Formats: sequence, C-alpha cells, structure tokens
Amino acid sequence: MKVLILTLGTRGDVQPFVALARELQSRGHQAVLAAPERFADLVTGHGVAFARVDDGPLRVLDSSRTVADAAAGGVRAKFALMRRMRAMVTAVLDDCWQVASTGAGAGADLIVHNGQIMAGQHIAEKLGVPSVMALPTPVYVPTRQFPWPGQQLSKRLPAGLNRLTYAGMKAVTVMFGRTVDQWRTGLGLPLRRGRHDPLRRADGTPAPVLHAVSPAVLPRPTDWPPTARVTGYWFVDAATDATRAVPEPVAAALDHGDEPVVFVSFGSMAGPDPVATTQEVVQALRLAGVRGVLATGWGGLQETPSAGDVFVAGDLPHHVVFPRMAAIVHHGGAGTTAAAIRAGRPQIICPFVADQPFWGRRMQQLGVAPEPIDQRNLTAHGLAAAIRQALDDPAMIAAARRLGEQVRAEKGVVVAVDLLEQIAEER
Repeated sequence: MKVLILTLGTRGDVQPFVALARELQSRGHQAVLAAPERFADLVTGHGVAFARVDDGPLRVLDSSRTVADAAAGGVRAKFALMRRMRAMVTAVLDDCWQVASTGAGAGADLIVHNGQIMAGQHIAEKLGVPSVMALPTPVYVPTRQFPWPGQQLSKRLPAGLNRLTYAGMKAVTVMFGRTVDQWRTGLGLPLRRGRHDPLRRADGTPAPVLHAVSPAVLPRPTDWPPTARVTGYWFVDAATDATRAVPEPVAAALDHGDEPVVFVSFGSMAGPDPVATTQEVVQALRLAGVRGVLATGWGGLQETPSAGDVFVAGDLPHHVVFPRMAAIVHHGGAGTTAAAIRAGRPQIICPFVADQPFWGRRMQQLGVAPEPIDQRNLTAHGLAAAIRQALDDPAMIAAARRLGEQVRAEKGVVVAVDLLEQIAEER
C-alpha cells in the first residue's frame, strides 16, 4: 500500500505524521509525507520520503507582528488577514496536486490529510481513492462534551451549546471556498454539495477521522459517529530523533546542581513585544528561584544572553529534555502539550491563539497545570507564582506523573496504522 500524507501547519502539525509514516514503513508500506519545505530536514532525518509544498499561510507566522495584530484586532483584522492568504492557499493546493499526480505521491492508494491543508479529500476524489483526516486537535467533529477548540471563550458553555460552536470551522469555507472551487474546476471536479466538508466522502457517506490524542487526556466523546476515533498520541521514536542536539551549556545545567530547572518555550507564538515577553520570563524564573532553559524556537522568545541561572537554546528535542525538567512552561500547542504530558512533568501554559487555550484549560482540569496565563496578560510575578505552584503542589506533581505513565503505555501510532490498513482493505 502506498500512502500519501498531506499536512500543513507548524512543527506540531508535521511531527506526528513522521511517526505515522515510520510505522507504515515498518509494516512494508510506502509512505510519502508532503509538508512545507521548512520541514524537509525533520522528515528526511527520520528516513521518510519528503515532498515539498509551498509554505503558504505559514509565512504569516514568520511575522510575529502580523499574528499579534490579527489576534488582538478582532474579527475584522482576522478576515483581512485571511484575504491576504488566498493566493498562498492556491499555491499550496497546486503543489499538493503536483505531488499526488506526477510527483513522489503519484500512485497512492490512500490519502491521509490534516484538514487545514484543504486538498486531501479533493485529491482523493479525483484519484478515486479513500481519504482519512488525521488531527492532533479535535476541531472538526462536533460534540456536546466540549466546545470547538478553535474558540477562545473564557466561560464554560452549557453542554447543549457546545456542538453549535463547531460552526467556527465553516469560516475556512467562507474565506477560501471560492479559491478551492476554482482549483477543483481546474482538476475537472464538479461543484457538488458537501464538497468542502472533509467529514464527508464524495458519495456523501461519513469519512474516517483519526484523532492523534491520548484517550487518557481526552476520552472519546460518546456522541461522535463510529467513523471518528481516538488512537493515542503519535510520537516519533526517541531513539531515531537525530535532527537536534542538546547544546553543551544546557546539558551541563541538567547534569549538575540540585536546583530545579524549568523549561520555557512559546514556539512561534510571539505576542506584540517578544523582547518584553522574554524579559518577563527571565524575571519570573528568578523570582521563582529556579534555573531556566529558554528555547527560542521560531521567535516566541527572543535571544537573550545566557547567565548562570538562565540558559538559551534554539530548538531542543523535547523527548530528551522534558523528562529532566521540574516543570514545563509553554504556549499550549498540541505537540508541545503532548510531549510535556508524556514526560510526566507539571505544566504552566501561556496560550495565545487557536487551540492553545483549549489545551491550557484541559491540563488544568486534569490537575497537571495551574490556571492558564494568557500571554497578553503575562507578568513576571504571575508567572513566578504559577511556576512555584507547579513545583510545590504534591497533588499536581503526582497527577502529572500518573498521566505520563498512562500515555507512555499507549501505542497510538500502532492503533492508527491498524485502522488505515482496515480502511484500505474495505475500499
């Protein structure tokens, strides 16, 4: 079986699919992972065939100012940003079809996609093969049990209203539906009812959806259809991650000293003033009386001189450093949250946009994190207090340890490939 995997997004939207591709390959299947060009080394470094697609809307994340303005500017600012992104979306769609038709993905028997790349179900329809949507966050399938993770409501909704919030996913169709329709026309596909709904096949029947989330973290909602499954997280085998190394000063800090070390990274989620945010973080670590490791990532934190108590690094392998931390401060991205859970360490989540507040609240509900701190309200004293709570609360430490043990015992990627093989056989 040949599987073409299509994904778009940040590292957390790509790395789980590397694990999926590796498991497919271990069973004798052929897997091609198509993702933004910036992730070529991540994919090929794990022995997975890579196909390039345009970075598309990721270019917006390259400008932290643009993201911050859109997040703070309300609905009008968000829609203005989406209008700019239409040409970017077209470039991604064109690249996906090239990969699937004449490129490395040609001849695929199955398409796996993450929804936001917007090409998966259409390419499967054109090729006459099954498509499977695979998600690190449950943003598509409505449920009464929790609201749409893309929303940022501060108050808990009545269960009867939760399903209604999933209409938020229709904003993508509103903004990019015409763009996708024009692209479909170029492929010779008809304009049919439901063509923009990735939860439906071309014949109108439900499409399978795999959620790469631990059932210990998010139990499968009882009102989901049978086609929606929760598999467990898809982790890349730690022994194979040779793409990143731990800098010597950070390794030395972890190897010596009895003081707790706290990891801090906000990924690509920079607020209006990343420099000021970094200063607040450094001050918070010192107020809390702990040493810190700052991973600057894509710009969520800025470079600052390393000191005896604060060590600065670029991109660190989470599976290596997280288990050696006393606590983990992060932005609440799905991938970072999963890695922190797996490590069994308390978390302090400072969400900014998208699904990050959802994961922040969920970690608090599970007892492994204090109340989330919105990055726009981040202060040194507030963060220091949250760090001390995470380090000093025995119940929180124990809950994080138990949850980590549960997640480490799961075989999410094995379950996922079992399901893909079943879907292919039923074709």
